[in-house]
Amino acid sequence: MAQTRKESDSLGVVEVPADKLWGAQTQRSLEHFSIGRDLIPPEMITAYAILKKAAAAANHANKRLDDRRYKLVAQACDEILAGKHHDMFPLHVWMTGSGTQFNMNVNEVISNRCSQLAGTPLGSKTPVHPNDDVNMAQSSNDTFPSAMYIAAAVNVK
Repeated sequence: MAQTRKESDSLGVVEVPADKLWGAQTQRSLEHFSIGRDLIPPEMITAYAILKKAAAAANHANKRLDDRRYKLVAQACDEILAGKHHDMFPLHVWMTGSGTQFNMNVNEVISNRCSQLAGTPLGSKTPVHPNDDVNMAQSSNDTFPSAMYIAAAVNVK
């Protein structure tokens, strides 16, 4: 049996594979919405990294995100933009219409990558919290359609 770690969210504790950067909400989505074989396309992963880095920059400029957390989020986003960690986005396209699960998948991966970079345990949500920091001043109802527009704009030939 593969090693796991315990992560928690508003619904309680869930076992997450120890070597994965996603967290509790992504794991729950995998367990409840693994329909079909079509995964979120890599263009959306890239678009979300662009969006999350821009949001972090805006929050930093407005003094809502300190230098340390901003630099960690930016580095994690840059790694995703360089094609790293794409295997940490396992969700299928069939989910709720607002894309909440994928938004949280991105938030959790960035947060946990920041934990690795800072030398804190995966799932500790420190020094960067997936909701409070990575998702600061954002809503899935806005980020998912915005990421779709970014993906389209970046990929238009």
